[in-house]
Amino acid sequence: MSWCFAQAEHIIGYMTNAMQTRIRSAVQRERVLKTAIKLVEVPSRTGEAGAACDRLGKLLGDDGFKVERPAAGHPAAPAVVVRYDSGKPGKTIQFNGHLDTVHLPFVPPKVEGSRLLGSGASDMKGGIAAMVEALRAVRDLNALSAGSILLTAHDLHEAPWGFGQQLDQLIRDGVHGDAVLLPEPLSAQLPVIGRGSATWRIRIHRPGPPAHEVMRPVHEPNVVAAGADLVSRLIKLAETLARRSDPLAGSESLFIGQIHSGEIYNQYPQECCLEGTRRWLPETDPAKVEAEFRDLLARFQADWRIEVDAQYSLIRNAFRLDRNHPLISAFQTSYAEISGKPLPEGPKAFVDDGNSFWRLADIPAITHGPNAGGQHTVHEWVEIDDLVRVATLYALTAIRYCGQTDDRAGP
Repeated sequence: MSWCFAQAEHIIGYMTNAMQTRIRSAVQRERVLKTAIKLVEVPSRTGEAGAACDRLGKLLGDDGFKVERPAAGHPAAPAVVVRYDSGKPGKTIQFNGHLDTVHLPFVPPKVEGSRLLGSGASDMKGGIAAMVEALRAVRDLNALSAGSILLTAHDLHEAPWGFGQQLDQLIRDGVHGDAVLLPEPLSAQLPVIGRGSATWRIRIHRPGPPAHEVMRPVHEPNVVAAGADLVSRLIKLAETLARRSDPLAGSESLFIGQIHSGEIYNQYPQECCLEGTRRWLPETDPAKVEAEFRDLLARFQADWRIEVDAQYSLIRNAFRLDRNHPLISAFQTSYAEISGKPLPEGPKAFVDDGNSFWRLADIPAITHGPNAGGQHTVHEWVEIDDLVRVATLYALTAIRYCGQTDDRAGP
C-alpha cells in the first residue's frame, strides 16, 4: 500500500514538473515586455482610460481571443473582458486588473537595464501584461483540463478620481469568477487581511466674509477655534479606535492629514477645512463607521452652533482571505514550485479590488504581482524578469485551481 502511494506521489510530482517546464517554455519574456510597453504607451488617467482599454482589447483580439466590452456604468471607457473555456465543467479563476493611473504627468515607457519604466509600469500595467501572458500560455498549451479563465480590466480604480464603481458594477452584473488573482505590486507576502478605507473632508464655516482681525464680527464664531476643538474630538475618537486591533492588520484608525484656514496671518477667516482618512477591520460594519463619524460631527455642530459640511467617501471595504479556500492551496503550491517555499502570510496595507470582490460577492482574491516600485509617483518601475515569474505563477495556479475535483473546489 505504501509502495503504491509512493509511486503515485512520484507520478504526480513528475507530471507537476513537466507542466511547469511546459509553462515556462510557453511564457515569452519579449512578448510580455512588448505587451507592457504597448499598455504604458497610452496615457490613462483615472476616468480617462478608454484608449488604454481599447489598446488592451485590440492586443487580445489580435491574439485570437473573443473580447467583450461591457460599459458597466462607464461608457467613456468600457471594460475589457475575455473568457477562455476548457469546454469541461469546473471552476472559473479570474485575472483582474485596472488600467487607470493616478493624475500625474505622463511618463512614456523606457527599458532601463532589467526594468521597464513609465506611467503605470508598476501600478499596474506591468501586472496586467503578466496576466495576459499567463492566459496566452495556458491557451497555447491547451493546458486547462477543466473550468475556465476570465480576464477583466477596467477604469475608475484610483481614488479620489474613482472609487471602484466600474468593477463594482461588473461584479453586480455577474461578470466575475469563483476566485481572483490581482497582479498589484505586492510580492513579498500573501495578504490575508486588510483594513477598509474612507476619506473625509470637513468644512466649518460662518456666514460673514473674511475680514481683518481687528474688524472681525464678534457675533460670529471663530472657525479656527472651532476647528481646533474638532481636532481634539477626532483625536479622542482615534484613541478609542486604536483599541480595536488585529495582530496582522493593525488597529482601526482615524487620521487627520490636513488643516487649513485663512489666506493671511491677520485675517479672520470664513472657513476652516480638515481632511483625513478612516480605516477599519473586517468585522466592523462600514455603515456604522460612517454613522459614528457623522454623529460626532452632529454633536460638534450643535455645541458650536456653526455650519458644518462633510464629505465622506468610501474607497474600499475591509478584506479577509479564507485560508482554507482551495485557491490558497493552488496558489501556494504553484508558488513553492517556482520559488522553493510557500509565500509567508501578512497584511495588505492598501485597499484594492480584492476588497470589493470579498465584500460584494464573498469571492476570495489574492493580491500578488511583480516586484515593482514608484507607485503614485512619476518614477514607476517594474522588474521585467518578475513579469515572467508572475505570468508563470498565474498560469500554474489557474491550471491547478480549475482542475480541482468538485469535492475539493470549495464554495
